[in-house]
Amino acid sequence: MDRFLVSATGHSLNYLPHYVAVWQGYFKDEGLDVSEVVPRPWDLVLDHIRDGEAEAALGGIWVPSMFHGRKFQAQGRDLVPFAQISNRAPLALVGREASYAFDAASLVGRTVLMKGSNGASVGIYLKMMLREAGIDPARVNFIQDLDAGILQDCFAGGMGDFLLIDLPGALAYQAAGKGKLAAIFARDGGDIPWSVYYTEGVPEGDDRRARFMRALGRGMAWVNAHEAASFKDFLTETFPAIAPEIACEVVDLYREMSMWTSPRIGEKSYARWQKGIADAHLTETSIRYDDLIDSAPSLSLNSGAVA
Repeated sequence: MDRFLVSATGHSLNYLPHYVAVWQGYFKDEGLDVSEVVPRPWDLVLDHIRDGEAEAALGGIWVPSMFHGRKFQAQGRDLVPFAQISNRAPLALVGREASYAFDAASLVGRTVLMKGSNGASVGIYLKMMLREAGIDPARVNFIQDLDAGILQDCFAGGMGDFLLIDLPGALAYQAAGKGKLAAIFARDGGDIPWSVYYTEGVPEGDDRRARFMRALGRGMAWVNAHEAASFKDFLTETFPAIAPEIACEVVDLYREMSMWTSPRIGEKSYARWQKGIADAHLTETSIRYDDLIDSAPSLSLNSGAVA
């Protein structure tokens, strides 16, 4: 067995096919001993892949984008995405009143609370959604430089008009009577390479990433073919902090809304997210797909296995 350690920025329900691929033995079928570590603070994933402690990092593509082409003390960081797991944003907007679909205009002049202590994706994403709807983000008030837990407590106490958090948390929040769902972005937000795997440089003569992608694709196919209730015990064991009924609801929604489509990073969704990242000033301009993504590991994918 070849070692393949993934250093992940979190342990999330939208990473489910990865955990299923371990559970079902798909990685072992490819001769891979896959394990995972979730360091704190999250940016230690960069140290892990730089120092060879991990074979890949798992997190937002904004990180490799932000580092692309930059030099630090005469050395650069060559962070290369090669696969995706989440094809949709796993976020939800909680408001004071319920709404079925995202209404960008309803945020104008209002205050939105969203975490800023564990990365930039959340803020970049919502502001991208506003721009795509023709709304200048400057017309919305944001509180985003605090921990999610603090913001959730303050929202429940009356601060702000909207709260942007992960979907499982939003459903639990609503069930507790603290707010009402105003948007589910897995449904309303369109395709986007939300979470990707990336390496430090491109390992030469190493086919582990291709084998990893094949197994991950099988994990996606398995999840898409099984209703959540049929593996509720596995969900409960894997995500003990999430109420089992909420975990099942979220998984089935993700299945329905194309959260898990293919390990291959799509060009169109990539270009969309690149514009959002550039508009947030993390990069000077959008980065061409072939300049950032290593698509070689995806060439061995059987498209029928990941439908």
